[in-house]
Amino acid sequence: MISDVVSEAGRASYARIVATLIRVTGDWTLAEDCAQEALAAALEKWPRDGIPGNPGGWLMTVARNRAVDLLRRTAVERRKLEEVATLWNPSSLPDHPSLGHEIVDDRLRLIFTCCHPALSLEARVALTLRTIAGVPTADIARAFLTTESTMTRRLTRAKTKIAEARIPYRVPAGAELVERLPGVLGVLYLLFTRGYDADGSPAFADEAIRLARLVSELMPDEPEVAGLLGLFLLQHSRRDARRDVAGRLVMLERQDRARWDRAMIDEGLAIVRRTRVTGPYAVQARIAAEHVAASTDWVAVAGWYDALAQAQPTPAVALNRAVAHGYAFGPAAGLALLGEVSDMPQSYLLAVEADLTARAGDRDRAAGLFRQAAEHALSDVERRALLERADEF
Repeated sequence: MISDVVSEAGRASYARIVATLIRVTGDWTLAEDCAQEALAAALEKWPRDGIPGNPGGWLMTVARNRAVDLLRRTAVERRKLEEVATLWNPSSLPDHPSLGHEIVDDRLRLIFTCCHPALSLEARVALTLRTIAGVPTADIARAFLTTESTMTRRLTRAKTKIAEARIPYRVPAGAELVERLPGVLGVLYLLFTRGYDADGSPAFADEAIRLARLVSELMPDEPEVAGLLGLFLLQHSRRDARRDVAGRLVMLERQDRARWDRAMIDEGLAIVRRTRVTGPYAVQARIAAEHVAASTDWVAVAGWYDALAQAQPTPAVALNRAVAHGYAFGPAAGLALLGEVSDMPQSYLLAVEADLTARAGDRDRAAGLFRQAAEHALSDVERRALLERADEF
């Protein structure tokens, strides 16, 4: 369907369009409005005129022309008008430009702007999800357990604060770069997760990898940057094997390793081997490296999760640590740690308990636990996968 093509083109191009227009106009709202109007125009014209050869370039051209028109109407200073009007012709560019191209740098500038410490953590995450990942405001509101209208106001306040505080639209340097780095890496991690999740779009994961490469070029001696990039590559290498031909999720131990991206694995492993372990991203990269080995060394994985739990004591880490210990030292060890985990979705807790219970030999109880987990599933994909596990017993 045309609407699906427009949606995919929007996911791949929205952040680039917004970032570029913010840079040349300095007007956040104008940039977002023009990007949205370009998507609306595509829905109207592509069914009639056909899908252009370069959908992303078409959207950029329409958004640019709309910005020119609005700036002309409001008599914005001539310099800005000329800058927008003389932007390169995006129809001549590939949908996914090379790392050295200015349009990618614009997205990196936008991320550092969204992650400015003058904004609250919630505002940074929400603004980045909306602007960089193009996540609908309603979805962000659900993630923050609030209403769409409330989230709209929060996003508006964040953009207003950027304008009123004259937060520079640039990648910082020196001590400021070091200060802002954890927030930026956290945002990239969220962006990657958005694309890697069961219902996510691979375009988000691809974008996170591209931006992580840029940050790595900017800070080649920073272990956590390298660790994050290595983690992304090793995780994303398995993207094609995570679903079967029917679109169902396939657990790691059941994946067809012939479908893994070997070149991506080799690059990720090379990064991990030369990276010092100084923080949580480098530790997670080590865990991912164990999972792409010929066979997973669960004792090593459990040890890395012990280290990660010290550096990053979150409920998600605690849950995965319980799994690792259950595989390394027996189901009873994992179940004991699972009993200490809280503040996680019930479906996750029940699914882990079910898996470890099955490994302990109680198949009937495991089947019941998988069905209970399915009742609390957060998505249809997750629900189907849990019910299929229950039917195995």
